[in-house]
Amino acid sequence: MTPIEARGWRATLPPAVRPYAEAAPLAAFFLGVSSGFPYAMIGATLTTRLAQGGIDKATVTAFSLAFLVYNLKWLWAWIVDGVALPFSARLGRRVTWLLLAGVLVIAATLDLAVANPRADLVGTATAAVLTGAAGATFDIVIDAYRIELLRPDQLGAGSGMSQYGWRIGSVAAGSAALLVSASAGWTAGYAVCALLALPAMATGLVMGEPARRVAVAGRRGLAEIGAAITGPLADFFRREGAWFVLAFILVHKVGDTLANLTFRLLFNDLGFTNGEIVTWDVGVGFWAYLVGILLGGIAYTRLGLARSVMLSLWLMAVSNLSFAALALAGHSNAGMAGAIGFENVASGIGGVTVVAYFSALCDLRFTAAQYALISAGASVVGRFLTGTTAGALIERFGYADFYLLTTVAALPGIAIFWWMTRSGLVARSIGTAGTAPADPVQSGG
Repeated sequence: MTPIEARGWRATLPPAVRPYAEAAPLAAFFLGVSSGFPYAMIGATLTTRLAQGGIDKATVTAFSLAFLVYNLKWLWAWIVDGVALPFSARLGRRVTWLLLAGVLVIAATLDLAVANPRADLVGTATAAVLTGAAGATFDIVIDAYRIELLRPDQLGAGSGMSQYGWRIGSVAAGSAALLVSASAGWTAGYAVCALLALPAMATGLVMGEPARRVAVAGRRGLAEIGAAITGPLADFFRREGAWFVLAFILVHKVGDTLANLTFRLLFNDLGFTNGEIVTWDVGVGFWAYLVGILLGGIAYTRLGLARSVMLSLWLMAVSNLSFAALALAGHSNAGMAGAIGFENVASGIGGVTVVAYFSALCDLRFTAAQYALISAGASVVGRFLTGTTAGALIERFGYADFYLLTTVAALPGIAIFWWMTRSGLVARSIGTAGTAPADPVQSGG
């Protein structure tokens, strides 16, 4: 589909920048801000909080199992597609769900804020799981809203803007939690971060219901509910080569996930202070990720979907070697900046290309459910391995050999996507989200 010609102030921008300044990609940015912060609350920030509280490594890495709630979100994603909440007739079904999910994630973050890991580790784990469940629900709605808001020709720019927002939201949450906690404690730090749910909620009110949303019938009986649950799966597996696409989804990010969720443990053991972490991990990482997203957009435009995804897969695999080098070098600000910079540039490129591909895989009848399945599957193996084995592997082999293993773990995903590209399966796997133009919403509510 040919992009719509830029008008008004957007026409004065450089051609390469114009796609990012359109209304839908800008909305994707604010949606990304709110999507990123719950992840930070139960990710690196909670890892630092637990490590500074004297919790052992095996227990700290086990907390990453809270992320598995994100991998189960497909179990209730069909509800977001099919159930109309009160006021949906006035605001729209996606918008009302966006507001409800935002309220839930604020409440869950405040619950985690008052948890005390030293006094009640089980209670803290429960609060982390609840935050993960609320964040996963927020993600279900945000992802569906984003995909349906964007035209097919905007998926690359929209994915890039969403990743910009996600990184800004996660960095803002991580930085605020660290800085506020230094003077006012972790409870205050987490409470401040809860405000980051507001951008997505405001975006829904401003933009309204997506034009490409395909309304599905109300769920009144067991047969209809069963069809709502199985329909997204049945549609996906009717496609040619669906099992190869699924295999790629499951394994492509194993090495990256396994490495990323242990970085803060490495920094803590190398003696980096909170200030150094904010400066090098958060600061350098933030700007490097933004550069990566820009490069990802350029790669997506010039190389096309398949070749740009392949490039990002190789970069993400090789970037893990930089942390093996940091582990061998020891406490080095330059080494930390280099490792973080490389990893975040690679992740930024992948954030544009891979997310655009996964978004395009969806059928607009099942946007919430199918993207929930895809995004959940994309990291479930890595998160499970991190929660069950990462801490023990680090203690047995050391950090350097551990990061070498994460690089090797990335190779199966590269091999599968190479075959999909050579066979033409990548192009044939695209769903209606990657092809259908914008039409009016097909029913009210």
